[in-house]
Amino acid sequence: MPGDVHLPDSDLPRQSVDFARDLNPEQLEAVETVDGPVLVIAGAGSGKTRTLVYRVAMLIHKGIDPGQILLLTFTRKAASTMLQRASRLVGQRCQEVQGGTFHAFCNRMLRRYAPRIGYPNSFTIMDRGDVQDLLRLLARQLGFAGSSRSFPQKGALAAIFSKVANSTGGLGSILENDYPHLLEYAPALERLFSVYDQYKKSHALMDYDDLLSNWRDVLVENEDVRRRIGEQIRYIMVDEYQDTNKLQAEIVRLMAFGHNNVMVVGDDSQSIYSFRGAHFKNILEFPKLFQGTRIIKLERNYRSTQPNLDCTNAIIASARQKFTKRLVACRRGGRLPGLYVARDEMDQARFVCRKLEELLAQGIKPSEVAVLFRAGFHSYALETELNTAGIPFIKRGGKRLVDAAHIKDMLCILRILINPLDRLSCDRVFLLLEKIGPKTAEKIFTNLLSSQDPLELLAHYPSKAKWAVHLKELGAMLKTLAESVSSVDHTLERIEKWYRPYLENLYPDDWPRRRQELIQLRALSSRYPDAVSLLSDLAIDPPERNEATRRDSICLSTMHSAKGLEWKVVFIISLAEGRFPAPASNQQADAIEEERRLFYVAATRARDLLFFCYPAFINQSGAGLLPARPCRFLEEIPGNLLEPCRSHEAMPSRKEQHSQPYRRDTRADIKGNAEYRMTNQHSGFKVGMRVRHPIFGPGKITCVMDAQKIKVMFDVSGEKTLRLDFAELSII
Repeated sequence: MPGDVHLPDSDLPRQSVDFARDLNPEQLEAVETVDGPVLVIAGAGSGKTRTLVYRVAMLIHKGIDPGQILLLTFTRKAASTMLQRASRLVGQRCQEVQGGTFHAFCNRMLRRYAPRIGYPNSFTIMDRGDVQDLLRLLARQLGFAGSSRSFPQKGALAAIFSKVANSTGGLGSILENDYPHLLEYAPALERLFSVYDQYKKSHALMDYDDLLSNWRDVLVENEDVRRRIGEQIRYIMVDEYQDTNKLQAEIVRLMAFGHNNVMVVGDDSQSIYSFRGAHFKNILEFPKLFQGTRIIKLERNYRSTQPNLDCTNAIIASARQKFTKRLVACRRGGRLPGLYVARDEMDQARFVCRKLEELLAQGIKPSEVAVLFRAGFHSYALETELNTAGIPFIKRGGKRLVDAAHIKDMLCILRILINPLDRLSCDRVFLLLEKIGPKTAEKIFTNLLSSQDPLELLAHYPSKAKWAVHLKELGAMLKTLAESVSSVDHTLERIEKWYRPYLENLYPDDWPRRRQELIQLRALSSRYPDAVSLLSDLAIDPPERNEATRRDSICLSTMHSAKGLEWKVVFIISLAEGRFPAPASNQQADAIEEERRLFYVAATRARDLLFFCYPAFINQSGAGLLPARPCRFLEEIPGNLLEPCRSHEAMPSRKEQHSQPYRRDTRADIKGNAEYRMTNQHSGFKVGMRVRHPIFGPGKITCVMDAQKIKVMFDVSGEKTLRLDFAELSII
C-alpha cells in the first residue's frame, strides 16, 4: 500500500522505482506534475511525506540537476530525512538537493547578498538569549525597565517583537489580542523596538526573524537578484505550507521568478499556529498567487479507521473557509469513537484513569496511548489520579501542576499554615516579599523557631523595617485562617487573594494565564477533605525516569504539541465551553475557526480508539462549580457517529446527558453530603477519638471542654481548640 507506514522506503531497491506501483493515483499525479504551480492538499495520514520524497526522486529520475531543486521544510531533520529516503530510491545525487528550513536557506542567501541592504556579509546572528539581553539593556537605557516592576520582562519583549515581525498586524493589534494587560506600555514598546532595529543595523546584527525579512527585502529591491535566483533554482517544494507566514509565502513567490515551478504541500484543516505568525490564508490564496495552479487532493487515509474519520470529517465540515475534502480509510473495521459525559473534571479524570487501566490490562502499551487537552492545566486532576494509580506518564506542552512556580508559591503558603516551621516553604514565601533577601529570611525563621506561636509572631513581628509591613500582612492572613474553619478550596481562595499582587509583579507578562491555573488548583482541592491530603497527593510523584522508561509511559499533551504525532488510543478531555475553545478566542471569528482546526488535528491523531470527554460542571473564573455546555464543535458531530461511555456508576443516555434531571441529581448529592456533615458533627466526640479536619488534617481528641468546644492534637499542626458548631470534623 502507498501509505508512509505500510511501505518503508528502506525496502525499495535503488534506481529501480515503479512510481505507479508505490503511489496511489493522487500521489502519482502530484509526483508526475513537474512544471508549473501545484497545490497538494494532503489530509491527515494521507502520505504527504511520501509524496514529497517521490517528487524529489522523480525530478532526479527525469535528469534535472539536483542543485536546481529546493526543498523547504520547518525542521532541518525533516529535510534531511526526506532527502535520505529519496537517496534510497534514485541514488546519492539527492544529497545535492538544496534542503532545509526557511531560516537556514535565507541565511545562506544573505551571506552573499546582505550588502544590497546595507549589511556586511559577516553579520552576526543573535540567538534568543542575545535578543533578550539586548532588549533588556536598551529598555534600561531608555528608562523603561526601572519605571515599573510590571514592565514586560526580557522574555516577553522578545516574544512580542517576534510576533510583530512575523504577522501582518502591528504592535497595537498584537498587544490587544495577546497581551491586553500590557496595553498601557504600547508607546514605550514602540520606542524600544524602534531603537532595537536601529541598534541591530548599526552593529551588523540580525535576529532570527531578520533572516526572513531581510532576504525578502533583497528580493523586492533587486530585480537582478530575483532573476538570478529564478535561474539557479528551477524547482521549489514547500512542506507544511499551511504553517507559513506572510513573509515566507512572499519569499516563495519572489524566488519563483520566471518559471513558477512551485509545489506546496499542506492541509488547510491543520493550520493551528497563528500565535507563531502562521497565516492560514496562505494555502487558500495560493491559486490566486500562482495563476494556473493545479490542485490535487490526497484523501486516502492510511492511519485511522473509518468510524474515526467520519467524526473528523464532521468536525471540519462546518469550517467557514476550506478546501472541501473527505478522508476515506484504507483500513477496514473500527469502533465508533466514545463519548463520556463526566459530572465534573474530577469524575472525568477518574474515568480516563479507569479506562487506561482497562486498556493496559488488555495488552495495549502505555506508549501507544495519549490524552490531549487545550491547555496545560486541564490535565492537573488527571495527573494526580495517574500518580495515585501508579500509571507512569510524560507531559508535552505545559508544565505539570507541581512544577509551575506560581503553584509552588501557593502550596508553600499552605504548608506554612499547617506547619509554620517548614523551613523550605518559609524561605520561598519570605523571599516573595519586597526588601527581604536570604539573610533576612534566615533571621526571621530563626526567630520563629524560638516562638511558642510562630503565626502570632509573624502577625506582630517586632521590626520597624519596611519589609515588616508585608510580613505582618502575611502573618495576619495565616493567623486568621488558622483560627477559622474553612474547606481547602476556600482556604486557597483566601491565600490567592493575598498572593495576587505578588503574582502580578512576579509574572507581569502572563499573570492572567497563571491565575487561571490557580483557579484550577482550587478546583482540584475541592475533592480533598483536608489540606494535608491535598499536599500529600501532590507530593507523590514518580522519580525521574530514564529514556527507556519514558517510552513506556502514557503521553499527556496539549493539542498543539500533538500535531504530527499519532497513537493507537487517544482521549481528548475537557471538551466543555469555558475550557475549549479557549476563552480568549470567543470574540474573534478567525480564532474560533482555528480552534475548530485544532480539534480536528487532535481527533486525527488516533489510529484505533478515540474517546471524547466533557465535564457537565466546571470551575469557572473563581465563581465555583457551574453547569457547562459541551464544546460547540463536539455538539456538531451527529449522535449516530458516537458511542456513549458509562462509568462504573449508572450514567444517563446520550439524549438525557444534557438534561436538567442529571444536574439536579448532582446538586442533590452535594446537598446530601452537606446535610450528612451537619447531622454528624455533634455526635458524641470522645477523648482519644481520631478525627480529621479540612485544614489541619488528621489528629486525636485530647479534651472535650464542653458541648461546643474540644481540643485536638493534630499530627502535623499541633494542638488546636475548635468550636463544634463551626468545625467540619469527621471521625476516622
